[in-house]
Amino acid sequence: MDHLARHHPRLTVHREESHSLFCENTLPFDLSDLPDSFSKFRKLIEKQPIALPGSTVTELPPPINNRQGLPEAYGCFEQVVNLGEQGVRGGELAGLAHVRGYFETDAALSYKQTRNALDDWRSSTKFSLWLANGNVSPRTIVSQLHRFERRFGANESTYWIVFELLWREYFHWYARCHGARLFAFSGIKHKSPLTSFYAQRFRQWVNGNTPYPIVNACMRQLKQTGYMSNRGRQLVASCLVHELAIDWRYGANYFQHTLIDYDVGSNWGNWQYLAGVGADPRGHRKFDLQKQTQLYDPEEVFIRTWEGDGLSMSVDAVDMVDWPLDNG
Repeated sequence: MDHLARHHPRLTVHREESHSLFCENTLPFDLSDLPDSFSKFRKLIEKQPIALPGSTVTELPPPINNRQGLPEAYGCFEQVVNLGEQGVRGGELAGLAHVRGYFETDAALSYKQTRNALDDWRSSTKFSLWLANGNVSPRTIVSQLHRFERRFGANESTYWIVFELLWREYFHWYARCHGARLFAFSGIKHKSPLTSFYAQRFRQWVNGNTPYPIVNACMRQLKQTGYMSNRGRQLVASCLVHELAIDWRYGANYFQHTLIDYDVGSNWGNWQYLAGVGADPRGHRKFDLQKQTQLYDPEEVFIRTWEGDGLSMSVDAVDMVDWPLDNG
């Protein structure tokens, strides 16, 4: 935007915040006083009215005669990616069509019951794919949701869509508030976790070759599609930090490298949360992977689909004095 303004002074440049539900000057607290937990944040923020999305542009100035001085980033590019059997197209038009299409179904009425599915396109909104890239505004989603509620009624599931957007909102301001602490090993609590870096364990985690089938399936899904369910992200993060005792930042960085819906605040804020160095008031939250498998993949359909079973039974290739372990 600054590049355009500098090189084309005759253009009138209009800026409007659209990445978040609220602007900083509408927050009910100073950013430096951001609540230290999501629950406290939600109680303050959900009483605030959410502004309507910006008006649709109906007229544009004549195109610039040449592209001299404009970097390639200002071109219009779209990419199609495959999430399993589902082809997904990027870009604003595709994103808005997806939002409208979602609310043309009754999926929002059962969102809270289906959102934890590990491998079903229709189980969750998938709005993050376009939100992360700025193709769709969260205000547009809320506006469409309210229209849906006026037609079909509101329930706990429709509220839960806003609830999840508020989580995203919290981590947006969390990143703005804490700055570089978002990437610090000791997080915002200035207390380093008892983890380190083990190259062999990290490779196993990345490649989906750990002793934990549900984690393997999730990681193989991520590598192939660039996407993983929210439930899956919690499970693999818990595994990396607790079962494998690896520095959480390696996991956060791998997600940054791999996820097609990567969002800096949500990604690093959630990893801090799971590592016990962030906004979780309980601290160091650990998931029982066997119990989670029984809850979300009891027939192991997801595990078989992504070939997560029958892999490594050990997390180490050498013993404490670096002698190779016999895994055969």
